[in-house]
Amino acid sequence: MIELIKKPNIDFLGKRYIAFIFSGILALIGIIAIINIYTGKASLGIDFAGGTSVQLKFDKAISLHDIRKAFEQEGLKEFDLQDLPTENKVLIRMKKGEFEMGAFTEKTINILVNKFPDNKLTVDSTTEIGPKVGSKLRKDALIAILVATLGILIYVAFRFQFKFGIGATVATFHDVLAVLGVFYIVGKEINLILVTALLTIAGYSLTDTVVVFDRIRENLKLKHKEPVVSVMNISINEVLSRTIITSATVLLTSIALFFFGGEVIHDFSLAMILGIIIGTYSSIFVASPIVLIWGGKRPFAKK
Repeated sequence: MIELIKKPNIDFLGKRYIAFIFSGILALIGIIAIINIYTGKASLGIDFAGGTSVQLKFDKAISLHDIRKAFEQEGLKEFDLQDLPTENKVLIRMKKGEFEMGAFTEKTINILVNKFPDNKLTVDSTTEIGPKVGSKLRKDALIAILVATLGILIYVAFRFQFKFGIGATVATFHDVLAVLGVFYIVGKEINLILVTALLTIAGYSLTDTVVVFDRIRENLKLKHKEPVVSVMNISINEVLSRTIITSATVLLTSIALFFFGGEVIHDFSLAMILGIIIGTYSSIFVASPIVLIWGGKRPFAKK
């Protein structure tokens, strides 16, 4: 309904080799990040690195923002907060190495008692997250991403052709590696929230790629006498306005979450912002060129 660009005629596939160099650098950084995450050398969150968790029950409702502010004033860092507002409970988790379990529990209680003397608290439970648990979670997270990517390959191969499935799978891996690599370079914490964001990005990237592939399939059947490169360029240009509008809509909501969603989902929304930008780029400059190179014979050509 809304055409942002009237009849665009951009030679996207003509720039595929430049895009391959750029994407190769992003993917290489992502691979280095995965190696360091698996060996425990990256900035890992409590889920992956291990640590201590304490669950507290308060007599009255309490804000996570107030607790976070109180801890930061006392010099505490590398902690996670999660609340159960209906039960006035708060789960506090601290990275391994900051404090031993007993010392961490005592320090936490002392800070909260001094900062909130009118809100009585009791300790529900204390738990230590060991390195074996963190190692298992790292392995499970990797398996989750691989299974999701395999599902994408099977779906697109069934919906289109195997060569299209390869293009979509490579583009999805590219997006996951790129976002992971950026987080690793800037020193962001690698945790289960990021894994959730990566799986969400994989789904978004696939949706965008399938729209492009669908138009390519239609045009290859209709314009069977024209060169494949020309038909693919025409197809990408035809869905360009739709791609920009869709990406911009999701990007605006992710930016709103980044600035107004609070610290708990700050990294999730940042990963989504990066993933939407990279996913839109990969649908055009990674997935489609791979189909062109991998395809060999003309896709969907009539014998």
